[in-house]
Amino acid sequence: MQQLHETKERKKRALLVSIKTSSSPAECSSPAELAGLAETLELDIAGHEIVNVRERQPRFGMGSGKAEELADMAARLEADLLVFDWDPHLPEKARPSQQRNWEDLTGIPVLDRQELIIQIFASRVTTREAALQVQLAELHYRLPRLTHKYIDLSQQRGGHYGTRGAGETKLETDRRTIERRIHKLEKEIEQVAKQRQVQRRQRERQGVPVCAIVGYTNAGKSSLLNALTGSAVLVEDKLFATLETTTRRFEPVPGMAVLLSDTVGFIRRLPHSLIKAFRSTLEEAARANILIHVLDASDPNIENCYQTTITVLGELGAGEIPAITVLNKTDLLQEDGYKEALIARFPQSIAVSARNHTGFEELKNEIAVTLQKTRSGNVNPNLSAW
Repeated sequence: MQQLHETKERKKRALLVSIKTSSSPAECSSPAELAGLAETLELDIAGHEIVNVRERQPRFGMGSGKAEELADMAARLEADLLVFDWDPHLPEKARPSQQRNWEDLTGIPVLDRQELIIQIFASRVTTREAALQVQLAELHYRLPRLTHKYIDLSQQRGGHYGTRGAGETKLETDRRTIERRIHKLEKEIEQVAKQRQVQRRQRERQGVPVCAIVGYTNAGKSSLLNALTGSAVLVEDKLFATLETTTRRFEPVPGMAVLLSDTVGFIRRLPHSLIKAFRSTLEEAARANILIHVLDASDPNIENCYQTTITVLGELGAGEIPAITVLNKTDLLQEDGYKEALIARFPQSIAVSARNHTGFEELKNEIAVTLQKTRSGNVNPNLSAW
């Protein structure tokens, strides 16, 4: 009798390529972050090449010799796909053509950092609103790349010469289909956003203040929410574990009720299509009475994470909302004096460990004090009903 063996599907192997130029700031390309994104999408990293480009070439974004070298490396490593972190100064319209050129050269699919993030979002959605938002971002990403898909299939169809006209190309048909789908999704998201506004107004009428937990992805925001409120929001040591806003009732001090909201994490150069699609979700931060800005104290790039979050909050119109800076994951700090150095770098910050529940009393008191200030009108007028 033949014995059946269960086989596990092999993970796709990815060759990561981070591109830097002389004009790129040091923080623009983070190899560790690109690797983290790939691992979150459960890709095996076959290799990681950092390419310093002196002069951008239109065909591959680098010299043809270096491109051939990377193509040979991908073949040697048996990579199933290439993942690029393009130079952020490269014009957006140039990237789809370069992706096509790389696929022609290597014979394997090519993803960029933007598509990697969109696919992570798509793999993690659990609510209708998030699903609509991710679909919209995917379609905005695909639209300028349709030429690649039909580059050899753009023959006329539909009609005969001299009767109904020359018809239209498959590319034109699909472009119009995607544009119609984008319009429909935007209408559906608008309706969901209106429902969210109704729920928000109901909360405001109840006079319960809102504290939004914000910060870089994987800083421990959901862990902090769970530890403070006793809830069971999904927590994973991966980027973008949380995509939907979760709100829980919380008492920082006896007799003071607040709503604590977990939000989607920020990231350096978050794709514009995702910012646009998730705007109604991200606006939860802009509507909050105070922000709890969570930083991963063990992250060596904590300064860049802090600046990224501040920038995104400013873009959302939340830059003036009172914020409490929280240094999370202090239990992971090994170096003596590093915790004190971080507190000195971020004055009035509060060091906590969501895992060990340390620093919570100080954090709760700071939340209560900040809310009292907003109530008296010294900080933020959003709390007029409380």
